[in-house]
Amino acid sequence: MNKIITTLVIGILFGLGIAYFSQSYWINTKATERQPLYWVAPMDANYQRDKPGQSPMGMDLVPFYADEGGSNDETGTIRVSPDVINNLGVKTAKAKMRSLQNEIKTVGIVQYNQDQLVHIHPRVEGWIEKLYVKTTGEKVEKGQILYEIYSPALVNAQEELVLALSRNNKGLIAASKDRLKSLQIPAAAIKNLVKSRKVQQNIAFYAPQSGYVENLNIRQGHFVKPMNLIMSIVKLDQVWVETEVFERDIALVELNQNTSMTVMAFPKKSWQGKVDYIYPKLDAKTRTLRVRLRFENLDHLLKPNMYAQVLLHAQNMEQYLLVPRAAVIRSGKGDRVVLVMGEGKFKSIGVKIGRSDDEYIEIVSGLDIGDEIVISAQFLLDSESSKISDFKRMNHEDFNQPPTATTTGVINSLMIEHGMLTIDREAIEEWNRPAATVDFIIAENIDISELNPGDKIFFTFIIKDGDFVITEFEKLSQL
Repeated sequence: MNKIITTLVIGILFGLGIAYFSQSYWINTKATERQPLYWVAPMDANYQRDKPGQSPMGMDLVPFYADEGGSNDETGTIRVSPDVINNLGVKTAKAKMRSLQNEIKTVGIVQYNQDQLVHIHPRVEGWIEKLYVKTTGEKVEKGQILYEIYSPALVNAQEELVLALSRNNKGLIAASKDRLKSLQIPAAAIKNLVKSRKVQQNIAFYAPQSGYVENLNIRQGHFVKPMNLIMSIVKLDQVWVETEVFERDIALVELNQNTSMTVMAFPKKSWQGKVDYIYPKLDAKTRTLRVRLRFENLDHLLKPNMYAQVLLHAQNMEQYLLVPRAAVIRSGKGDRVVLVMGEGKFKSIGVKIGRSDDEYIEIVSGLDIGDEIVISAQFLLDSESSKISDFKRMNHEDFNQPPTATTTGVINSLMIEHGMLTIDREAIEEWNRPAATVDFIIAENIDISELNPGDKIFFTFIIKDGDFVITEFEKLSQL
């Protein structure tokens, strides 16, 4: 009997213990289970409910958990599963100290060297009796006769010298010769006049240098005055190239800096030159600085008004904190990169950029050495609008049918080579969506080469694999 009672007591105590530990386990399990903060519409982050349901578009609401929003230090952080990271093709790189390629690429226009340009004006009034140069661009040699002029003033000046010679007045002879020289009478003509003492009615004038005729403004028989520009003669043995550099590159340009140039007419030939002059004023509209380059052109292949591809070879070897150009997301609201936080977490952060070359861009502030950033698929990770809409894709849930919408918007920024653009779109009433700034991808058959930031467009887009894809658009006129 005592054994039965003892066994019964032990059984009761064992049962109470099992119940106690079961209840404690259940309570602790419920306490540690992840509980959603709220449920949100996949296509509208502003549509939130405190329980499961459907959005106005008929999509199941997605649970949003406390750790997805992050702590105060992780605001804007998103988490993506490893297999989805692989499917998205996410690639990363680290911010490193490097030297930029010390070359400034720009374009220029070939021009005459103004230091080798000679303008020809008459010193007296008269008539062009004979013109030996007929067309602009004609090549002339130094000492070649250009024209003959009849001028009463030249005739009078010659007569004064003849009279001084007949009187053998040395002072008057010297004064008469000086007057003829001031009227640009050739020395050979003065010498011949002294010898022959015969006044010439027509005086010939000769080319002061070899070159090409420019600005031929006379014809045979014209009456000319000292104010008239008869013609110009320019050399092509050396040319100037006028070019412009961006404001950010001004510090890399200096006088006598080495430069090289190519032109479309001779793609296999390169010319080597120097920086000849740096203009003191910045263009207020283009934010560029004019720079004049000097190139030898002894073979006369370079022609004025040719377009040229120019390289300025800078000597700056300073190192900067650089990231690949593809990592920086440019927009009217600022520049951003997607920072890798580890454990599948990513965060879009603002950065201040500086100089750049073909591969890298300088980060002035916002990143530290060694920070890892995303260099592909960063538009998807960065987009605040697609962050919530992609939760289903990141959890391997598919939409039943891609929704379509048509609206208008203004282009904020675009990357034509990547087929991407950011649009400040208007509200979409059928989706009950307010106006927002959204990143879009262009369908393969759409050409956006003629679009520019600031253009207003009327467009239709679909949601495909979690991306906003523009399928057609029409550019609207600006009022």
